[in-house]
Amino acid sequence: MKRFPAWLALAAVSLLGAAFAMGNAGRVVSVNLGFVTLSRVPVTFVAFGGMVVGMGVVLAAGINADLKVRRLLRERHGPESPAEGPDGPACDEREQGDMRLE
Repeated sequence: MKRFPAWLALAAVSLLGAAFAMGNAGRVVSVNLGFVTLSRVPVTFVAFGGMVVGMGVVLAAGINADLKVRRLLRERHGPESPAEGPDGPACDEREQGDMRLE
């Protein structure tokens, strides 16, 4: 039941996209990209292209922010201690769930 709002939102976006495409089926525009001008481009292609470019910009910004956070966390926590391997602290010296306070 928790997934119902997500499915409802997906259905609403799909219906709005289909309504936009049907409403603008025969419309064409000219697109000036600065170095080339495209004429008679369907409006739905322009909208889809804008969405794809926007997703690329958000992806690039997200990767930049993620790398910055990872760098700050690495600087803050420092290198792993010799007792800790890549999987974390050794389990034989304490019970699972116990945390070492430093």
